[in-house]
Amino acid sequence: MEKNNQVKFTLGLFAVYLLVLIWIILFKMQFSFNTLPHFRGLNLIPFAGSVVRDNQLDYNEILLNVLIFIPFGLYLSMTKLNWSFWKRTILIASVSLLFELLQFIFAIGGADITDLIGNTLGGTIGIGVYTVSTKILKEKTNQILNILALIGTICILLLGIIAMRFITFKF
Repeated sequence: MEKNNQVKFTLGLFAVYLLVLIWIILFKMQFSFNTLPHFRGLNLIPFAGSVVRDNQLDYNEILLNVLIFIPFGLYLSMTKLNWSFWKRTILIASVSLLFELLQFIFAIGGADITDLIGNTLGGTIGIGVYTVSTKILKEKTNQILNILALIGTICILLLGIIAMRFITFKF
């Protein structure tokens, strides 16, 4: 694939990923505005509050936050090759902060410092995975990652279509 077309393809996959990320974080994987939670919470103490269930740390929620942001770091690294590690990390943290603020402003969830930490960690892991991949795969890195991302995107979209078949829309 020509380099210019490859970048466009990556940007297209990145756009789909961002839409899915918005659906997961802001819309809580709901297909109806009526089913969105209507609460506003704020937790500024890391690893406390919203991630504590029955007096124990809920590692699943933290792990999911990390995992869902790994592609962000990968896509950002694939599209912004000349950006430094810190510039990419700051953008990832800023987007995560924006999501947390929007949840708080629109009362559709709790703004949580632990989510911000987990999301940023996930994005930086994605940057690291990209860096290691370039050492191993050399000039084929973006092409191989695009193929893997396309497979992942198709799987996510198919899951979304299956989920929509079982849910009625109420707007």
